[in-house]
Amino acid sequence: MAQPSSEALRRPVGGEGARTPAPVGGPGPGWSKVPQVTALFWAVKVLTTGMGETASDYLGRTLGPIPAGTLGLAGLVALLVLQFRTTRYRPWVYWSAIVMVSVFGTMAADVVHVMAGIPYTVSVLAFSLGLAALLTAWYVSEGTLSIHSIRTRRRETFYWATVLTTFALGTAVGDLTAGTLRWGYLPSGLLFTALIAIPALAGRFLGLNAVAAFWWAYVLTRPLGASFADWMGVSPTHGGLGWGTGPVTLALLAPIALLVGYLALRQGDTPDEHPPTGTAS
Repeated sequence: MAQPSSEALRRPVGGEGARTPAPVGGPGPGWSKVPQVTALFWAVKVLTTGMGETASDYLGRTLGPIPAGTLGLAGLVALLVLQFRTTRYRPWVYWSAIVMVSVFGTMAADVVHVMAGIPYTVSVLAFSLGLAALLTAWYVSEGTLSIHSIRTRRRETFYWATVLTTFALGTAVGDLTAGTLRWGYLPSGLLFTALIAIPALAGRFLGLNAVAAFWWAYVLTRPLGASFADWMGVSPTHGGLGWGTGPVTLALLAPIALLVGYLALRQGDTPDEHPPTGTAS
């Protein structure tokens, strides 16, 4: 398989246009609802995963699991409704929705473990199977898994369902290595830093498909950011720096807001409005 160029990662992967359904409500075929995959995309994504982890922990301990979960679900639904109602990619709307997916995805994984008593090994397997089923259904329905083709309501629904599942899976994986396997937060963060480099290297030197590389890295951003955020927030007796989940949440929120504001002003991650002929729309 030919090596994907850096420019190829910024547009639909060739050959994915074999099946291009008509839009099912929502945005027209010329508008994409998600950003271009750039270095800033990954930077903001990792920051949101860390912030979602500490924000979820802070809300859970301050309000209690049920009120915090209700608040998280309400925020997620409100922002996803707003995201679905937009006609094109809007940085503030999109990334605010991602933040709430991060917060609620953490809560979902924690509820499964803490309140239901399900081991992280089981939840990791369950979320992995759920993710595989979603991606399979998405591909069978649309003939593509490229995020550069989110131009119909159905594809947008598949996209956000997949994103939410990756957050829950990544949370469970991070807690599995740090807690169940007792590796600790910092060693787990370093492990995921090494693992997230694999899809980039495989894409560059082994010809790994750009779409596969993207989703591989996307899943790993969750335990990567969450492990370092937990390390900063938890007490030294639990292997952390003891800064507190509240202060760490605010410290991560600041660069997220700055970077998203920069993207909104410069439009540096705005997707192409009209895809080239022959690519997935």
